[in-house]
Amino acid sequence: MTSEQSTPPQQQYAERSYRSPAALAGGGLLILLGLWLGGDALLRGVPQTKIMAAFALILGVPLVAAYTLRPLVRAGEDRLLVRNPFRTITLPWGAVDDLRAGFSAEVFTSGGKYQLWAVPVSLRQRKKANRQAARGANPRGRFGPQADAGPAPRAMADQTMDELREIKERAAHRESAKGEPVVRWAYGIIAPCVVGAVGLIVTIAL
Repeated sequence: MTSEQSTPPQQQYAERSYRSPAALAGGGLLILLGLWLGGDALLRGVPQTKIMAAFALILGVPLVAAYTLRPLVRAGEDRLLVRNPFRTITLPWGAVDDLRAGFSAEVFTSGGKYQLWAVPVSLRQRKKANRQAARGANPRGRFGPQADAGPAPRAMADQTMDELREIKERAAHRESAKGEPVVRWAYGIIAPCVVGAVGLIVTIAL
């Protein structure tokens, strides 16, 4: 008798991650600036200044990181992971009702909605894309160097939401994509922010 070994099915679609490059760059610069100023105060300041600088860093660095470096959207075959400043939301695709990008990018479930901080909506970029699309629809715009340029590009947020909707549709009938949303608080961010804020208030009051 011969035995056959079954290999587990490989993931059909590659996992996709979305982050804001502008937020990453801005957050990194702000943290470096804060560390430079706070470090200078810790080295050269009077005792009260040193204490205030320490609490300001404990508050400021995690807070800036929460809003700039932490946000992430990761789309897998079965789940959408949304990492916002103070929460991480895991959404099986079966629990996702809709994805929209109005003034902000949002995912809707039967229990409510969650904002996608990692997918910023630029109204300026959207208007520019709409103008390019309008020019492309003009018959006169089909002549010249851009005649074969193809469809006009869309705003990045709208492209991202289209990709997420496509992944959701692929997972619509998979049993592994069903389940309930799971929300976890980012205590590693919240705790130092609370400590820093309380410390600053007490130091200023005294």
